[in-house]
Amino acid sequence: MSIWIRINDALSALTQGESLSVVFERLRAPPERSVAFTIAVIALGAKMAKADGQVTRDEVTAFREVFQIAEADEAGAARVFNLARQDAAGFEEYARRIRNLFSEDHSCFCDLMEGLFHIAMADGTFHPNEEAFLERVAEIFEMAPAKFQAIKTRFVPDAEPDPYTVLGVNPQTPLDEVRKVWRNLVKETHPDAMMARGVPLEAVKMAEKKMIDVNRAWDAINGRAA
Repeated sequence: MSIWIRINDALSALTQGESLSVVFERLRAPPERSVAFTIAVIALGAKMAKADGQVTRDEVTAFREVFQIAEADEAGAARVFNLARQDAAGFEEYARRIRNLFSEDHSCFCDLMEGLFHIAMADGTFHPNEEAFLERVAEIFEMAPAKFQAIKTRFVPDAEPDPYTVLGVNPQTPLDEVRKVWRNLVKETHPDAMMARGVPLEAVKMAEKKMIDVNRAWDAINGRAA
């Protein structure tokens, strides 16, 4: 069964009067966590699209890049996006439910934020309202500022990414500790690990850029120490 059919089945409960909390609670266990993850990114992405006042073709394309939406599933994906955009619940309510859903695995919050940054940067600009939106979502997720900054550094091309910021460490961190952080990030980014924590197969490709950036940052730091 297509993930979009399963998503629409879940969201149809909202139109029949069930609360968002009840719907998300039903999606807590595998394999439905992948449905919850997809709803989370699209719902928050839809809310974020309103933050800068418009939904561009580039942002729609970004959704397709993240989720590899088949032509037969486009209508279902559009329905999810429009339901979330029109839902009276604010983005903070969505973010809180998502935090509760993935409270046992904070790696999912990084996966979600990376998807949102990918969508935010699709039009080539990082709008101040988008930045404020993402900062507030990260705060609700209880994400460490250094972790948020590491993700932002990889996606927002204001300057050449600092390798220490990319890994979430500082220049005073001993090389052995930096190596442990790098290895943990590589482990978290492995497709099997991502799918185990509920990231749908369609979205695992988001990890490709992260893996490149993380390895490049380690190479730069290790090269300086050589």
